[in-house]
Amino acid sequence: MKTSEVVYTGGLRTSCVHLRSGQTIITDAPPDNNGKGEAFSPTDLLSTSLACCMLTIMGIVSGRHGIDIDGTKAEVTKIMADQPRRVSEIIVEFVMPRSYTEKEKQLLENAARTCPVAKSLHPDLVQNIKFSWK
Repeated sequence: MKTSEVVYTGGLRTSCVHLRSGQTIITDAPPDNNGKGEAFSPTDLLSTSLACCMLTIMGIVSGRHGIDIDGTKAEVTKIMADQPRRVSEIIVEFVMPRSYTEKEKQLLENAARTCPVAKSLHPDLVQNIKFSWK
């Protein structure tokens, strides 16, 4: 089954539809690449996808172990490089909402670092993952 349909709508913008749910995402080129920056850029989505995947896998692991991670926030910073233009580093900073044991911290950090998106990105792309524990 196909995952999505992406249509170029002009003006350096795309409209992306998730075929199973019908949910739509619009992308816009960033200002530093001739765009308006009025929506996520494709490289913003790439970077944000890493954090989303990490939180999802952390959610799966936390559910198995009875750990409450509701309210966990991930702050994402994308760093671009030139020649070739690419994402060179993604910084994901997790702000954890409550106190956790050392074992829980280890489980959650391992879950984040081994998510499918993290494992799919090129090894030259630096994944700088940080946790702010209470």
